Amino acid sequence: MVKSSLKLLVIFMCIVFVSGIYGCKKELLSTTTVADSTVVAGSDTAGLVNGTGKAVKFNHPFGLAVDANGNLYIADEGNSVIRKMDSTGLVSTFAGVGGVKGSANGVDSLATFNKPFGVATDAAGNVYVADAGNNQIRMIGITGMVSTFAGTGIAGGSNVADSVSFNSPLGVAVDQTGNVYVADYENNLIRKITQAGVVSTLAGSGAQGADDGLDTAATFNLPEALAVDAAGNVYVADNGNNLIRKVTPAGQVSTFAGSGQPGSGDGKGASASFNSPFGIAIDANGNLYVADSGNNLIRKITTDGTVTTIAGSGSKGAKDGTGKAASFNIPAGIAVDKAGNIYVADENNNLIRKITQAGGVTTISKMHVNSALKAVVRSQKIR
Repeated sequence: MVKSSLKLLVIFMCIVFVSGIYGCKKELLSTTTVADSTVVAGSDTAGLVNGTGKAVKFNHPFGLAVDANGNLYIADEGNSVIRKMDSTGLVSTFAGVGGVKGSANGVDSLATFNKPFGVATDAAGNVYVADAGNNQIRMIGITGMVSTFAGTGIAGGSNVADSVSFNSPLGVAVDQTGNVYVADYENNLIRKITQAGVVSTLAGSGAQGADDGLDTAATFNLPEALAVDAAGNVYVADNGNNLIRKVTPAGQVSTFAGSGQPGSGDGKGASASFNSPFGIAIDANGNLYVADSGNNLIRKITTDGTVTTIAGSGSKGAKDGTGKAASFNIPAGIAVDKAGNIYVADENNNLIRKITQAGGVTTISKMHVNSALKAVVRSQKIR
């Protein structure tokens, strides 16, 4: 009887041991890494580390911008810093203190940010930041000096001098004459800031909606990001409406592409569909590129409004490849360089990806965490 009991106990312990190994494995960090090619940077743990190769780490990179020299600026939202990647792939912290939220101005590491989402550059090399958590637009000068370009820091929608306010500004863009445009997310407005610091509302009534019309007769629903063409037209990733909108310099708003219903259909104008578009960028020929986050796709819109899918399978993943062979996980920011290469902040993969004109997707900078451990679901509203 004793021998039988001992035998049963041994069998039971073996079963527990084996099940512990195999059953609990789902809770452990996967050893599967992201397939890399070309210039590779990143590692398997979250954080903020500069350098090149697998030493580099990001934490929810969001907005992207490319300057005239090919430097890539990254709003590393989870770290509350602005990062810079030069043409050699070297990543550095351009401004801010990792993990420290604040609104202090000063040179590079003396400054602080709070949930920076959007970035844009002007012809002189200044970098503008949509500092969403601070409800401000910040500027980083060519010397690295950070200043507050507009906004008191108090949530609101005032254009009055000395009391200008924003409410979770997410997107920022600059035209050829230096005017700065803001996607004022929670206010459902598109704002304009001159180089003199004069703030006005370019379009939107403040109410949620999808009405086209002139300036305040138009409505938006959580506008996320902006791009400006050579003629000064502002294109809006109208996230809550699943639309791409166009605003002329006079404030006339029209729907450029999208049906308004969530979907991934290609086509022209209203026959196409998007699902929660986040980022938007424009190339030298006037073509738009959209980080279609809800679909995990990268879309292209030609000047006549024709929409095509240029990269992504539609399923969540981090595979490099050409066209549909590649995969993304909540692509957020997007930027285009002078050569036509497209850069994507693959937010939930914590990757910076590159799409060549031939359509090949590669990972150029990464920090990847197993999706079971890091299942971050970003709601439409950031608060």
